[in-house]
Amino acid sequence: MKNRSMLFLLLWLLLPALVWAQTNVPAAEVIAKINRGEAVSYQNVTITGDLDLTQLANKTLQPAKGGQGNWESKEYVSTVTAPVSFINCTFKGNVLAYFNPNYEDGKPKISLKSELNEVYNTNFEKDVRFEECVFERRSDFKYSQFRGIASFAGSTFQEEALFKYSKFSNGIDFSKARFREEANFKYVKFPSAVQFKGASFEREANFKYAAFPEGADFQKATFLGLANLKYARLADPVQWKGAVFKGGQDLKYASMNNSSFSNYALQELTR
Repeated sequence: MKNRSMLFLLLWLLLPALVWAQTNVPAAEVIAKINRGEAVSYQNVTITGDLDLTQLANKTLQPAKGGQGNWESKEYVSTVTAPVSFINCTFKGNVLAYFNPNYEDGKPKISLKSELNEVYNTNFEKDVRFEECVFERRSDFKYSQFRGIASFAGSTFQEEALFKYSKFSNGIDFSKARFREEANFKYVKFPSAVQFKGASFEREANFKYAAFPEGADFQKATFLGLANLKYARLADPVQWKGAVFKGGQDLKYASMNNSSFSNYALQELTR
């Protein structure tokens, strides 16, 4: 009887550690699965450490695109070959599909040493789902190519969401996403209709030079910062009904169906 009581006490003391182990996943574990070519699927867990997708085992140096001598830029590309799914997960560290060693936290490093003229990118061959997730640190997907579905529906980005120059294929979903800092989609051409329905932009929503040739859904989206659509090219069907703009809009040189697009026209479409 005494031994049984001691066993129960030991299990009770170990319970918090067991629960922590079940709900906390090291980023290194995720990377190991990706390097083995396995599908990644997690739900209701916390990912600890930086999820650095730019240094995968299949990282390759791309052919030079130009330049001479020491000024030639080196581009390394890692490829996630299997589907990736995170549902209701929290990322405590950075999530990096883009890395430039000359930058730190999105800002140029101040250094007397010579700069490294290289960049690291990540492409995704299969579906990518980060749904109902929380990114507590940086989420950098600059230049990434998404060849399958790309869904970030319902996710919260605590720092800048960097999708500048990203290339999408289909199933692009940011509905009900919450951007606490800048949402950077500059220069993105959305090849299919993109969902931003119910999204919340608390800082600048940067769609400068972006293209929406197949339309977009911004219904009930909230723009608390600047809605930057300067030089953006939009085409029907674009839905704005119920969208709220509280931080101003920049529609300079923006177009809708190859015609000029004004602030007044935008406000009319939200009714």
